[in-house]
Amino acid sequence: MILGHIGARKGSKGVPRKNFRPICGKPLIDWSLDQLFAHPQVDAVVVSTDDEEIYEHAVAKGALKIGLRPAHLATDAAGKFGVWQHALEASEALIGKVDAFLDLDCTSPLRLPEDITGALQLYNIEHPDLVMSCCEARKNPYFNLVEPDASGALHVSKPLPGGVVARQQAPVVYEHAASTYVVSPDYLKRSKGLWEGRVIPFLMPAERCVDIDSPFDFRLVEFLLNDALNEARND
Repeated sequence: MILGHIGARKGSKGVPRKNFRPICGKPLIDWSLDQLFAHPQVDAVVVSTDDEEIYEHAVAKGALKIGLRPAHLATDAAGKFGVWQHALEASEALIGKVDAFLDLDCTSPLRLPEDITGALQLYNIEHPDLVMSCCEARKNPYFNLVEPDASGALHVSKPLPGGVVARQQAPVVYEHAASTYVVSPDYLKRSKGLWEGRVIPFLMPAERCVDIDSPFDFRLVEFLLNDALNEARND
């Protein structure tokens, strides 16, 4: 049993109510929600939200009826892991034991169905506690990420003996891309956060990992979605 999950909090400081804001003809959440309902490996879908309109919308499409998330999980300080734990517990009360918890971030609508399939495949092969979408970092702390010292002078964030004079010499670093996760239900139940267990990367192209956190991000993703739709029409 694979449970597909989307978290969609009502509040957003960067882009007000972004999760339900229309983009390219439908609410932002539907770009991810429709992927879950369409994926052949996903057995049930749940949306965790404190927004009554989003909840009713998701339930009307076929999401599980778990009610609105608790108030303590709807604040700016509430972490993803606690939301996952609540959604899993509420869902298992309705559908029974879950074998894999698949989370799609609705602010990253550029993923493709093949990304979901690939993340699930990696989870089934490696049996980690958590598969996390990542992409190659555009900046590297061993080379071109810097931070100030007490005097305000800049230094490489993670200096190595002898220094790094070319990006190719730097250790590989990934960006945590808020897009696609596959989590062991047992790990969710016994742990308190993302990093307590064996977390492995599922690598995605950077152009499919753009996360909407500002009005600029929204415009960029809208442009990229329209570009992809136009390309699909012309094929």
